[in-house]
Amino acid sequence: MTRSDGLMEDEGFTEVGSEAELRELIARPDAPVERKQLSRLDAHARTWIARSPFCLLATAGADGTCDVSPRGDAPGFVHVPSDRALAIPDRPGNRRLDGLRNILANPHAGLLFVIPGIQETLRVNGRARIISNAPFMQDMAVHGKRPVLALWLEVEEAYFHCARAFKRSRLWDAGQWPDRAGVPTFGRILKDQLRLDRPAAELDALIAARDRDELYP
Repeated sequence: MTRSDGLMEDEGFTEVGSEAELRELIARPDAPVERKQLSRLDAHARTWIARSPFCLLATAGADGTCDVSPRGDAPGFVHVPSDRALAIPDRPGNRRLDGLRNILANPHAGLLFVIPGIQETLRVNGRARIISNAPFMQDMAVHGKRPVLALWLEVEEAYFHCARAFKRSRLWDAGQWPDRAGVPTFGRILKDQLRLDRPAAELDALIAARDRDELYP
């Protein structure tokens, strides 16, 4: 049943309300899985980060509101000065700053590092800060332009995640990718959601031009 606010009624739901209830349904992991997290970036984690061109940043505001946003650049874009810290350049984007504003209120953050074609991932959690100036930021410059900001993460936990989600989704199997014609373009989505007057094709052209000209302004 749907409520007047569009949400579904929870009639018929059985909610799990404690870890004890969770463990009645799902057994504890094997001992190696329970203790696989490290408090630092070992050689394997540092190699993984150096090869990764893409990661996801998870944050939460003071009120608990969550956000996940992508970060990406050429492999090696993440600076790893030690086994207890890393820094990510803040490249130009939509300027909403959802994740960065969350970090100002709540420094706890999580990262998921992905390498194309590889099904395992690396998870890194810790406390984040926003840096506007540091010696290493010049090394993050692209076309002679250094980032205005960088995200600094003090590592508290790092561990590798198994491949099952990628295997089930067959994410890297190009033969399973959807026909692009069946997915609306970004211009069409913006036109419909924001009720814009411009044609979707015109919006797509504008987005493409901005992506080309403002990737590293």
